[in-house]
Amino acid sequence: MHRDLPESLTMNPTPYLSLTGIRKRFGAHTALSGIDLTIRQGEFVCLLGPSGCGKTTLLRIIAGLEGMDDGRIARDGRDIGRLPPAARDYGIVFQSYALFPNLTVAQNIAYGLTGRREDKDRRVTELLALIGLPAIAGKYPAQLSGGQQQRVALARALATSPGLLLLDEPLSALDAQVREHLRGEIKALQRQLGVTTIMVTHDQEEALTMADRVVVMNHGVIEQIGTPEQIYRQPASRFVADFVGQCNWLTGTVLSPGQLRVGDGIVSAPAASELASGAQVELFLRPEDVQIDPRWEPSPNSALAEVQQIELLGSLYRLTLSVPQWGNLQLLADISHRQLVQLAIGDGQRLPVQLPAASLRCFGTVEAA
Repeated sequence: MHRDLPESLTMNPTPYLSLTGIRKRFGAHTALSGIDLTIRQGEFVCLLGPSGCGKTTLLRIIAGLEGMDDGRIARDGRDIGRLPPAARDYGIVFQSYALFPNLTVAQNIAYGLTGRREDKDRRVTELLALIGLPAIAGKYPAQLSGGQQQRVALARALATSPGLLLLDEPLSALDAQVREHLRGEIKALQRQLGVTTIMVTHDQEEALTMADRVVVMNHGVIEQIGTPEQIYRQPASRFVADFVGQCNWLTGTVLSPGQLRVGDGIVSAPAASELASGAQVELFLRPEDVQIDPRWEPSPNSALAEVQQIELLGSLYRLTLSVPQWGNLQLLADISHRQLVQLAIGDGQRLPVQLPAASLRCFGTVEAA
């Protein structure tokens, strides 16, 4: 999942877009509560979160399509928070494509362009080549597939060479295969053009595969900002851990620095080494970090587990395991097809499992009921 940031981002850390103290209420409902965010030029940022978390409201405020109750939006140091949408220099792509059905593809793309017809035609030709659809200029939106329509909507948004590209769940209406293909195309195009991009999505896979940084939102606040790898491997809160990917949770009691009792077993977790004896803590572990051993070898982080369910997830299998020694803990473990065959794993089988101590993350103390 690790990826290098574009050279333009590492060379130019100066904020291109700065949001400070953005607040928005709809009646008694607080949609945004003091949002602070800086975005660098050429960066691809995803606003990720569940429905109703405020991410689309924030995008609309950046676009000037929604007013804010308080706060400041600055672009290259200039306050643009009170400017009308037409003065904010951005292109936007909506989930619904929003193409004009009575205009051809070429006319849709050229809609916001000014100047001589020859220049418009040249720009349309360039953009159709850019999105890989050079032969559809004379067609109408109804004659195109969903993926083609979304490419045209993207070309229209880029027609005026805006400094900022806003994407509002642009892939959610497409089927899975087209969505996956367009993810790569949009990211490659964004890198090629170097256009600063903000995308709203509720799809964690989209955010992790496309973004330079992910902004995880919940109930109108930002839970965490980080690279995809940071968000996935080092979640800052239980909400982020649960929302981004699958996870296992273990509740244990600290016996000594880094040693916890979980059920009737002992688990070593260096991440809990700073906590006092007697504290109840939650430990977090991704399913792919759970280790299935070929033979039983007793150790502090090992136990026997019973296979309750085997689920095929494309390139891997997800096992649901019950671990009596750890208080009948329900544990998810992801393994490859080769491991499944080599270990001859089947329903009801007992397997030795191990929780690598270095992969266990501590989320602090648990309040007593």
